[in-house]
Amino acid sequence: MDTDADLPKSRRPGRGAGSNRSGRFEAHERVGFSDGWEIEEELPPLKTELTAEAAKTIITRNQSPDVPFDRSINPYRGCEHGCIYCFARPSHAFWGLSPGLDFETKLTWKSNAVETLKAELRHPRYRPALIAIGTNTDPYQPVEKEKRLMRGILQVLQAFRHPVGIVTKGTLIERDVDILGEMGQAGLAHVGVSVTTLDRDVARRMEPRVPSPARRLAAIETLAKAGVPVRVMVSPIVPGLTDHEIEAILSAAREAGATAASLIPLRLPLEVAPLWRDWLEEHYPDRVNRVMTKVREMHGGRDYDPKWGRRMRGQGVWADLIQRRFKRAVKNLRFEAELPPLRTDLFQVPPQAGDQLTLL
Repeated sequence: MDTDADLPKSRRPGRGAGSNRSGRFEAHERVGFSDGWEIEEELPPLKTELTAEAAKTIITRNQSPDVPFDRSINPYRGCEHGCIYCFARPSHAFWGLSPGLDFETKLTWKSNAVETLKAELRHPRYRPALIAIGTNTDPYQPVEKEKRLMRGILQVLQAFRHPVGIVTKGTLIERDVDILGEMGQAGLAHVGVSVTTLDRDVARRMEPRVPSPARRLAAIETLAKAGVPVRVMVSPIVPGLTDHEIEAILSAAREAGATAASLIPLRLPLEVAPLWRDWLEEHYPDRVNRVMTKVREMHGGRDYDPKWGRRMRGQGVWADLIQRRFKRAVKNLRFEAELPPLRTDLFQVPPQAGDQLTLL
């Protein structure tokens, strides 16, 4: 008997989560059951559903002390990449959807993102500062090939000479290297590329619809050669599964052209924790205790510690060891401590039809 909570592999090829349990705000959970009719029925694989949304605003503000920016853009809600560890999964619960398979298959795109961004940047009281893109879900997930939201957004930011920082695992970013290369050379853009493992098999299981590690390294090379400062993001580090690769990932990324690096240990907020444990049981049953013991040691005995300053670094022996190894490798490979700061002094609202132009 299949249920809405746990789906057989035949219904979820290329997906990360194995279940579609209701989110934390739902009063009820839907469960399939046998109605007594012994009829064999082969249900089709889950398909990606894309819904358009007209956004009231496109620039989101935040005051988190854990991130170095105060504004961001997320063109999509949900992410088809299907990374099982994704910290953004719980956000789907706000919309009455499951952080499990719904997060990977029921996506929303902001159809008026380009026009809304233009209007917000033209507001008389707007003051420029780094806009981060990809901080929740990946802007270069597969549906971007059709919708081209990022292409339009980058064209607007380029026209306004506005600084932008992008985080992605998607190699579709190479499509926009003409824009990013010009902006990068002008001090207006940098990119962070996430490389979690160099093991193709582990990556395919953990990040089922993300380009292979080798392709991501190739994207780093493409961006770097175009003049875009690139940071390799060794995130998340999974103790007992990928932590032995820290030095190898950094070395490969440095050779590809990355000039800075960052690291975040695995974090499992809210619904992500049970999804992750189920995934481990399915794919690496012999490592469940080893991985989860180390994860809990890094988060004060729990699956996750949400406190500011600790949630993205961890604590304890394993967290300290990972940080020391990372810092040593970064020093030996001569990575920069940070990417160069982006410029805000070039910001200029371009004229539009009907504007009064100056004579000088």
